[in-house]
Amino acid sequence: MAEFGFGVDLGGTTVKLGLFGVEGNILDKWEIPTRKENQGAYILGDIAEALNKKLEERNIPKYNVAGVGMGVPGPIKDDGTVMKCVNLGWDIFNVAEELSKLMDLPVKVGNDANMAALGESWQGGGKGFKNVVMVTLGTGVGGGIIVDGKMIAGTNGAGGEIGHITMNTEETASCGCGKKGCLEQYASATGIVNSAKKLLASSDKPSALRELDEVTCKDIFDCAKANDELAKELVESLGKNLGLALAHISCVVDPEVFVIGGGVSKAGDILLEVIQKYYVQYAFHASRNTKFALAKLGNDAGMYGGAKLILGK
Repeated sequence: MAEFGFGVDLGGTTVKLGLFGVEGNILDKWEIPTRKENQGAYILGDIAEALNKKLEERNIPKYNVAGVGMGVPGPIKDDGTVMKCVNLGWDIFNVAEELSKLMDLPVKVGNDANMAALGESWQGGGKGFKNVVMVTLGTGVGGGIIVDGKMIAGTNGAGGEIGHITMNTEETASCGCGKKGCLEQYASATGIVNSAKKLLASSDKPSALRELDEVTCKDIFDCAKANDELAKELVESLGKNLGLALAHISCVVDPEVFVIGGGVSKAGDILLEVIQKYYVQYAFHASRNTKFALAKLGNDAGMYGGAKLILGK
């Protein structure tokens, strides 16, 4: 029986690679640059070379490796076919098959946000739970859904696209996805800052935020913690949007825990408390006691998810 597995998180700038033991312990991790030239033609070759080199370094024979699990920034079908990865230059092709040929090992592939959710449910904020919804609040809003320990990718690999739930049918500005009024437009770091700019322009309320040249998401939370009324209003609005969206999700998948990750989650308890407050208000009565937790694995979550996918533990 294999003793090792690789977890890979393929990003637009770097590829994060991890060597794992079968129990989920990370034994080594490193990064290589993502070479996007020539429509991303070098990416898989570079990954295979880096992983094979690690096996040589550690003197691990391939028969002792379960394979490679990888997260990719785009929709992925069950058979490992990527349905275009715009920011890598990839068109539609079977990533799992191609990397498997290069590595001479089994390969499984999933969407990067789903992989992060799988990692957090395995060894992070959702550890010990079988039904987990992960919400990633960063430049955008991503998500991943784990039901009975299994990742829900859906027909087109778009399962867990939490950021594109429509929250406001009256919105006139477009989301990056082309729709209008998506959760991502209000609950991402970018969205919160945009909301702050609008509120600062339309309100006469005094606020420490007015003294800053460039308002950041962290500034808003820091000011809210210091009892700044305008900043508190922004945090309340964020909590209301997220609480409502997660109440909708709980009606469909009824998770045991919502794990909140991404850069915005660094705000900590103030964020969890305001989301939970509105969640309880809007949730179906049977799901009101769902737990909330902060993600624990940070940027390593995708690697952990990849390892879990291939190790199947």
